[in-house]
Amino acid sequence: MNASPDRPLQPPSGCPVAHHGSEPARLYGPEAATDPGSIYERLREEHGSVAPVLLEGDVPAWLVLGYRDNRRVLDNPRQFSRDARIWRDWAEGRIEETSPLIPMLGWRPDCVSQDGEPHRRLRAAVTDGLQAAAARGVRRHATHFANKQIDAFAGAGRADLVQDYAEYLPMLVLTRILGLPEAEGRDLAESCARVLKGGEDALVHDARIKEILGRLAERKRTEPGGDFTTALLEHPAGLDEDEVVSHLRLVLIAAHTTTSNLLARVLQLILTDTTRLTGLIGGQLTISAVMEEVMWNSPPLAVLPGRFAAGDLELGGHRIQEGDLLVLGLAAGNADPEIRPDTGVSVQGNQAHLAFSSGPHECPGQSIGQSVIEIAVDVLLHRLPGLALAVPPEELGSTASTWESRLDSLPVEFPV
Repeated sequence: MNASPDRPLQPPSGCPVAHHGSEPARLYGPEAATDPGSIYERLREEHGSVAPVLLEGDVPAWLVLGYRDNRRVLDNPRQFSRDARIWRDWAEGRIEETSPLIPMLGWRPDCVSQDGEPHRRLRAAVTDGLQAAAARGVRRHATHFANKQIDAFAGAGRADLVQDYAEYLPMLVLTRILGLPEAEGRDLAESCARVLKGGEDALVHDARIKEILGRLAERKRTEPGGDFTTALLEHPAGLDEDEVVSHLRLVLIAAHTTTSNLLARVLQLILTDTTRLTGLIGGQLTISAVMEEVMWNSPPLAVLPGRFAAGDLELGGHRIQEGDLLVLGLAAGNADPEIRPDTGVSVQGNQAHLAFSSGPHECPGQSIGQSVIEIAVDVLLHRLPGLALAVPPEELGSTASTWESRLDSLPVEFPV
């Protein structure tokens, strides 16, 4: 569907800026790439717990900033549907089919695009397949690939733990889970990153992912194995070809991008705080406790796409109209001063963060991602005693897209 020249994109119709003449904040562009947190806080001050924003291509949406409002949206699919077919701007032809938002927001025949019974049917296939994969040795795969990655730089005394470790390790584990050749891992990791980043080549990389996974599904029909792809093909839910490929894509992108980002942030926290590093090495602190802290303060998805209002309603003091797009501010919600007035207070043992979403669409593979990270950190610290950050902590930088903020690099040094 093409944007009509006589129907330009406008802010959501219930949006206060439509009446006051000011423009909503953009969740893309230079400021959003370098300091998204300041945008969230400015929007909270100006609009409260829900704010009008523009996504890439100046597509209007509501950003949910409040913790309680995020929970309300995530836990109530009858009011806030995941079905993009009711997205008014799409249905009325104001979104280009070539929009870089489509890989993140468009409707697909997978469980995250549907609610109710269709969702339950498809999610059961995904959950059963992931449980079977986890039982077949995720921790063993993670240990194998963690050691293999470390072998490549262990003799150098220096490494970048983003590019040399966190960026690809989860994808290598996923190749085993899905039944892909290991050689496909690096190209798929790059394509996943491009889809999340957005921009004009997001659709190209999304098509590349689907092409590779389509060939995988075709091969597994004649050469089944003990992998997630075979589990989907053979599940009693009877998934068709498009459903199988869509779910392979969903698991690949979601699992890799969130796990690699979370792993990098966990390593950053450990290496910029010697008390945490000492606690892990001495056994007084667990990796899961560090992960919990990171999931509160730097969730791997800062903004979750998306929900669509199933009817006219009120949220955060704003009038939301049927068909409006809402995106979930997970990072902003975790820092909501109404539930967390002092972000310096320890969150150890508190798993009420939004990092894994909530409600019927809560991440079904979170335990697998956490297992990969636990193994990755444990193997790294045991293999490289004396591991230390090679630059001052303040020199570490991040680059954000609409959906996530990723650590640029993590230079380290260690005795050889």
